[in-house]
Amino acid sequence: MSKEKKEKTNAMRILDRAKVSYVHHSWEQATGQHTGVELAKALGENPEQVFKTLVTVGKSGAHYVFLVPVDKELDLKKAADIVGEKAIGMCKAKELLPLTGYVHGGCSPIGMKKLFPTVIHETAKAFAVILFSAGKIGHQLEVAPADLQRIVPFQFGDIVVDSPHTLS
Repeated sequence: MSKEKKEKTNAMRILDRAKVSYVHHSWEQATGQHTGVELAKALGENPEQVFKTLVTVGKSGAHYVFLVPVDKELDLKKAADIVGEKAIGMCKAKELLPLTGYVHGGCSPIGMKKLFPTVIHETAKAFAVILFSAGKIGHQLEVAPADLQRIVPFQFGDIVVDSPHTLS
């Protein structure tokens, strides 16, 4: 009789140690070539409830983490304003692993090498749970925002690009 061992990511181990309840989702076909919206749909989840983790660098050289719905774009000006920077830019993919311990497409807000100031788009407040990367491509965690706050201190904010309005 073989025992199937469930591989845990660093983020999952951190949640386990803190006794935080979570649900792990995986999509075996994930290769990193899929968008967050495609992943959300493959998992049968609402794209507005699935968040991507974006790592940025401010003009000051400080790093910041932003979680935005996978179907939205980070507004760099709003993001800079909320963290008190003159400007911010996206962290280069080659700098991500040494900085956070995660690869592009598998970056979790939990378990980075260092705790960075973190902002989650305010729409997360509307959901009992949100989904975000478990720290490995194709793996997601479903966690209540209040429980995530116990592990990664964050603030909510309006940080996405406004949708273009259609003229009548």
